[in-house]
Formats: sequence, C-alpha cells, structure tokens
Amino acid sequence: MSSYLELLAQIAELQKKAEAARSNEIAVAKAKISEIMKEFGLGIADLGGIVKTKSSKAREPVAIKYKDPATGDTWTGRGRAPRWLAGKDKNDFLIK
Repeated sequence: MSSYLELLAQIAELQKKAEAARSNEIAVAKAKISEIMKEFGLGIADLGGIVKTKSSKAREPVAIKYKDPATGDTWTGRGRAPRWLAGKDKNDFLIK
C-alpha cells in the first residue's frame, strides 16, 4: 500500500503531465486553426461575434421608495425587504 506522501507525489507528477498535455493540445489546436484561416484567407474580424466588448454605459442609482422615520433607514423596493418592514404595511413607509 502506498503512503500518503507517495500518493501526493504521484498526484503532483500527474498534474504536471496533465498541464504539459493540455499545453501541447492547445498548441496543436492553434496550429490547425491558423492553417484553416490561412487556407481560406480569413482574419479575426471574419469570425464575427467572437470578440465582444462591454458597454460602458453607467447605471443610474435607483430611487429610494421607502423610509423608516424612526431610524432613517431606506429601501429602494428592490431585492429582499429589510427587517424594519417585516410584518408591516409597506405603504405606510412610502416616500411621497
């Protein structure tokens, strides 16, 4: 039976082999892709839709709808209701 330390050493060796195999597979895949792109005269732009950019549109803050007059705590009405509203009518705390 193998000891714990021997098993850890085997795991580390297998992880190194797996990383090397993965790197090799990626290199082969890149070479195939490059070959196909050259064969058909394609560029990155021809692939379309692969490169996406995030919209830089800034979000506006949500308006506050409810306020606890005793503590001054507020809530927008989105997400889980706060504890100070538990069992109470929300309309009583609506900001008008």
